[in-house]
Amino acid sequence: MGNYEILDIALRQSAYDCNCKPEDFMKDTNVVVLSKAHPKARCYLSLPLECDLVSYGSNIVAQTSSQLTDLVTSYIEKYPIEHCFETPNMHVLNEGLEKYGLKICFMAEYFLPDVDKLQKLPCEYELKILHADDFKNLYTKDWSNALCKDRKEKDVLGIGAYDNGRLIALAGCSADCDMMWQIGVDVLPSYRKKGIAAALTSRLALFILEQGKVPFYCAAWSNIRSVRNAIKCGFKPAWVELTAKNCNFVEEMNQ
Repeated sequence: MGNYEILDIALRQSAYDCNCKPEDFMKDTNVVVLSKAHPKARCYLSLPLECDLVSYGSNIVAQTSSQLTDLVTSYIEKYPIEHCFETPNMHVLNEGLEKYGLKICFMAEYFLPDVDKLQKLPCEYELKILHADDFKNLYTKDWSNALCKDRKEKDVLGIGAYDNGRLIALAGCSADCDMMWQIGVDVLPSYRKKGIAAALTSRLALFILEQGKVPFYCAAWSNIRSVRNAIKCGFKPAWVELTAKNCNFVEEMNQ
């Protein structure tokens, strides 16, 4: 699978997620569509969404509810693409959303593998391939990035690092949609800064590609440690996303 095919799959998936066409993300003008549920969308998206902005760099594709179409259109047409995803301009959108009982909630950067750079990175510890049956006792705080307790059925594959039989790091992937599997990784605090996360992430990404699926990686742009891991492994930034949620939902997350 080459980089062009990987990007094509990601664009098609984003089109399912955003109720638009894959080519909409490559236009030099913004696109606004009504949000709608799709059976092939990423499983964790609570579609339809009131306000969700996605950019692959050329423009912004915004999916909205009918009541927010004018507000969101005005916002993304007023400011440059990159400024729509950051303060101070983002405060303008948030103030408009609050009138509808909404706030900006999720902001993330997504990474896709560069097959010309992706390679197995070394690890001084024993590594093991893990499958769904091996995860049963691992749904704890230590492995909350690698595995998802709320969607156990989606956790399909992983690689663990062991020190004298003790699990010290875990990279797992969830089958969030048909063609794309998301990677998450955790390393116990005393074993960090030894290259273990990169070793697990890079090997798992290669294994996912061998299954005919596209690995992808998500991080907050402020999570420098996670972003460095993605880049070290041979991933590159692909798209950014900003999502608004109900004010009560945001407040609960802040508890």
